[in-house]
Amino acid sequence: MSQNDRAYSEKRDFIRMRLEAPVTLHHAGREIQAQCLDLSSTGMQVEAECELSMGDRLKVHIPSEHSELKGLEADAEVVRLTPLDNGRTSIGLAILSMS
Repeated sequence: MSQNDRAYSEKRDFIRMRLEAPVTLHHAGREIQAQCLDLSSTGMQVEAECELSMGDRLKVHIPSEHSELKGLEADAEVVRLTPLDNGRTSIGLAILSMS
């Protein structure tokens, strides 16, 4: 079952943590600089200036500010795209796996 098939209520069963942090999205050989706005155990919302499509799969890297922690690496799928007035896009990502 794809992430789009899950019921809306199930998508909101996980607590979201506000997290304003720079992230790097890796898609089709490109690195896209983005801003992570929130994070839960199953997804995240980021904002970026880019062209992605629903269902695109990408890698996400959130660096750690602490040398003892390596940061977050995740495989994710684009499940929502909302154009913003500032030319950027709000991107909803479903986390497929983390390392």
